[in-house]
Amino acid sequence: MSTQTMSPVVLRKAGLEAVAKALGPLGLVRFLQQFETGTGDYTKERERMLKGLSVQDIMSEIKNRRKKRI
Repeated sequence: MSTQTMSPVVLRKAGLEAVAKALGPLGLVRFLQQFETGTGDYTKERERMLKGLSVQDIMSEIKNRRKKRI
């Protein structure tokens, strides 16, 4: 069966089986723990956080933070 004709449930099952086969059960669990669906509305949060900032303001903040890490 082609992945294009698989239902989402069948595709997910096949994918999990492939990862489990390649990484083993513990590797599968560790792999799955890396992903979460998250909550909230990223677009609205980003707009709220960046409101009133120019690209230059953002670039300056990035440069300042990088300097502090060194």
